[in-house]
Amino acid sequence: MTFIKKTTIAVSLLMTVYGHGQQRTKKTDASQKTLSYNITPVNIQNVKVTDAFWLPIIKKIQEKTIEYAIHKCEEEGRLDNFLIAGGKMQGTVKGQMPFDDTDVYKIIEGASNTLISEPNPKLETLLDSLIGIIKIGQEKDGYITTWRTINPAKPPAPWVPVIEGKRWESLQISHELYNSGHLIEAAVVHFEATGKRNFLDIAIKNADMLVHTFGDKADQVHGVPGHQIVETGLVKLYQITNNRAYLNLAKYFLDNRGNPKNHALYGAYSQDDIPVIQQKEAVGHAVRAVYMYAGMTDIAALENDSAYLNAVNKLWDNMVNKKMYITGGIGAKHDGEAFGENYELPNLTAYNETCAAIGNVYWNHRLHNLSGSSDYFDVIERSLYNGLISGLSLDGKKFFYPNALESDGVYKFNRGECTRQSWFDCSCCPTNLIRFIPSIPGLIYSTSKDVLYVNLYASNTASVALENTNLEIAQKTNYPWDGKVAITVTPKKEAKFTLKLRIPSWARNQVLPGDLYTYKNASNAKVTVTINGKPIAYQEDKGYITITRKWKKGETIALDFPMEVKEVVTNSKVEGNVGKVALEYGPIVYAIEEIDNATDFDKITVNAGDTFKVTNEPTLLEGVNTIRTEKLKAIPYYSWSNRGVGKMKVWINYNGKK
Repeated sequence: MTFIKKTTIAVSLLMTVYGHGQQRTKKTDASQKTLSYNITPVNIQNVKVTDAFWLPIIKKIQEKTIEYAIHKCEEEGRLDNFLIAGGKMQGTVKGQMPFDDTDVYKIIEGASNTLISEPNPKLETLLDSLIGIIKIGQEKDGYITTWRTINPAKPPAPWVPVIEGKRWESLQISHELYNSGHLIEAAVVHFEATGKRNFLDIAIKNADMLVHTFGDKADQVHGVPGHQIVETGLVKLYQITNNRAYLNLAKYFLDNRGNPKNHALYGAYSQDDIPVIQQKEAVGHAVRAVYMYAGMTDIAALENDSAYLNAVNKLWDNMVNKKMYITGGIGAKHDGEAFGENYELPNLTAYNETCAAIGNVYWNHRLHNLSGSSDYFDVIERSLYNGLISGLSLDGKKFFYPNALESDGVYKFNRGECTRQSWFDCSCCPTNLIRFIPSIPGLIYSTSKDVLYVNLYASNTASVALENTNLEIAQKTNYPWDGKVAITVTPKKEAKFTLKLRIPSWARNQVLPGDLYTYKNASNAKVTVTINGKPIAYQEDKGYITITRKWKKGETIALDFPMEVKEVVTNSKVEGNVGKVALEYGPIVYAIEEIDNATDFDKITVNAGDTFKVTNEPTLLEGVNTIRTEKLKAIPYYSWSNRGVGKMKVWINYNGKK
């Protein structure tokens, strides 16, 4: 990526006063261990993406959005807060949210993922400076939440009560533990990227303080986070340090949700009405929920805990079968940013927070690492190509917080706007996109002993270590615009191992796992596979084409996932979609926008017998396939609202008459 051209006043000050040199330290042996799942993702350090679809999006984050967000954090006082908390600057709390600190952490995490992919000394130096600012805001015992350190009697948000200087007394809404969670997650990634301990030591000091503070002893605080994420952070810290105290604390926080003997319960909004192992329905704030489910999956895997595994499976089944949008989005309601009732999936008022889509990917990735089932990557792929990247504008500097499936051009669904905004007072979604998107290459492959999973299709080259051999693998494809994928496998020496090539759900006549969505007409087209030009009959296992053989250097595999326009219908229990269809082509969900369909937009229908024409338009919306009939033109959903305010629909009235 290009180096951020400007530095903030606070960063410049810190470089001058404190310097920015940090020594790398050799990673501990524990950092090299796999202490959790049987299936291990191939690290993004070993995957070089060359893809025409994903590489521009990743570079957009790296070259535009990171710099943009740092300047926004400076403008709104995110960096100043650390300096004020540490006594290096005079002033009161800046910003409006008690979790504003986390925006800085998430930017560092995204930039660290960037460094894992490609070393950049100037970016690394900038991160050292940001980390130095954060260190100034940390109290001597490891505590770090700047608003409370600066003035606990004047929290930044009116909904955070004055708590007379006492920590932890308003855990339901103070976000103190949420702040710790993002701090720890970012510090772990930074350590993995650089080998430096400057950020990791801040996180360890904070985590050690949490370990001493929370627990069942009489002199400890009894309570759980209001907003989950510290649990997954603590698990990651355990995985690189092998300090079991962090894993134990993560489990303590999860075990005590819904436990009235531990604390006054927060209720279903915070998934704190019943114990987590008894939860069967996805309820409450959607982001909190999927972050918690990810932590529960970690406990199921690391502790081999069948009660936790049973619970996450039931929660996943409920979400996918009754509460997920066709775009992979979750969270139906603006009120509480929450899941709705079963089958409550409105379109105009859909919430679908960008953060929730990101959290859902994190959770489903863990479930795949636990089970090896392609069902979870079917959810991941749908989210990635549709309801997740829709949160980012094509110029990389505007954002959706909610992601609606319909717009009338009047209802201001996006925090007071009908289109993407340049920033928010609560800017969790922009910085979460920064955090997540540079990590996408780490989703493509995973391994287990002598098995290599190919989970996503995107042009790349990767180095992979299996149990008995090292190999190079390369993909060339124009996915998602067509379904042809060329794969070259080059083991270091001839070796027997297994390749598992995922068959996307849409190529198996399945929209998503479960019965919430179905295709109006099943396709008869068959997926074909050749090895070195010769067709093979393949064995399917959990949604993967499984090929076990002795592989030689330079062997080639050609996959063809036939693409055609498909009409999707929803389970009839979703009242708002009765009599309507959505259009798909490959993994992409389509929408009609008023700018392309100016005449009688609200009367547009998909008709029985319509002929669909797919056209590649390289100059439209940075290059997309469009779908046309005599009456409509549809664009990929993720690209809508980049040409001004107007009407949009994913679900289109269906006319069954030819």
